[in-house]
Amino acid sequence: MRVEPGARGPLLDRRALLRAGGALAVGAGAVGGAAALGNLVTTATAPRGVATDDLRIGYLPITDAAPLLVAHGDGYFEQQRLTVGRPVIFRSWSSLMEAFLTRQVDLIHLLMPSAIQLRYVVGADVRVVGWNHTGGGAITVAPHVTDVAQLAGTQVAIPGWWSIHNILLQRVLRANGLTPVARRAPSRSEGTVELVVMGPSDMIPALATGSISAFTVADPFNAGAVAQGVGSLHMLLDQVWRDHACCVTVVHRDLIDTRPDTVQALVDAAVAAQLGIRADRSEAAAILSGKGYLPQPPKAVEVAMAGTVPDPDGGPARHRIDFHPYPFPSFTSELVRQMRTTVVDGETRFLDGLDPSGVHDELVDDRFVRAAIARHGGPAVLGLPASLTRHERLI
Repeated sequence: MRVEPGARGPLLDRRALLRAGGALAVGAGAVGGAAALGNLVTTATAPRGVATDDLRIGYLPITDAAPLLVAHGDGYFEQQRLTVGRPVIFRSWSSLMEAFLTRQVDLIHLLMPSAIQLRYVVGADVRVVGWNHTGGGAITVAPHVTDVAQLAGTQVAIPGWWSIHNILLQRVLRANGLTPVARRAPSRSEGTVELVVMGPSDMIPALATGSISAFTVADPFNAGAVAQGVGSLHMLLDQVWRDHACCVTVVHRDLIDTRPDTVQALVDAAVAAQLGIRADRSEAAAILSGKGYLPQPPKAVEVAMAGTVPDPDGGPARHRIDFHPYPFPSFTSELVRQMRTTVVDGETRFLDGLDPSGVHDELVDDRFVRAAIARHGGPAVLGLPASLTRHERLI
């Protein structure tokens, strides 16, 4: 059942939402199944928090949040005359979403598929105002794994059912003749791979002990596994979907309605931070580590932010993560189509009533990022096509 965007309180069909089960239990420490979704439904229908002039950011400790963190750590918010508290770190996507829905934080970086869920499953009136980054995720395998086919009959960890990591991992598995399954023992003879949701901080220890054969997640956890000698980088997810978005900046629509100038300043600061990161990735990594935003070893953060890999198309070496703020409509449409083919442990019927070409207009408000891009020198400065249109490339 589709929940009308913006519905609140008794207008939300709680029973329908609870039937969605584990689909929203997407992160470390999240309680499983219907309980997790029930918590989100409760927070979505709870009374709103008291608005303040101080803005609060919520994030997970991954490089996906870098523009918001650098904007805070390097003074870009101050340049916009914004009062922004120190970003609040969360250990799971579910706890981050709950904090956002209860107005404990005002803006968050969030998995794009999860933003779709917040709007169409929970009924939260949220808007994506820009991309935080492109790329930045990878598939890391145990040292003995040299071919994807060796994952048959094993468990592979993902950060959430509705994550770009899960979506693209499944494309890789299928391309290699394997079948992803959920809540079902994997079989080597049948070529099945069991996917398990695991917190990013638990993935490296699980790989080291042999509990899992591989994981897919955002950096710097992939770089950390390699640095510790417990894993090897099999491939970047950017090789599966070129220049895909993972995390996006999400706000409540009422912030846009009541404080549009504030939202514009937030987006201006984030875009300026992206330009700063692109200009000096090592300095950005130093800010993320030196100011305690990312608790991982500084070397892993440096590799994640500044490291490069060969371009599979034969072009110049590509960065593991890049920073492009414009939310392409073509990406949103293709993402909805990809979500429909993804195996998850939970309800997927909400996707049936979604028009892939219409989700972008309902979920994304690109007025602010368009203005910010123009203000900061135009699309080319940020590595974007002048037309702000593109064709999605997936293997």
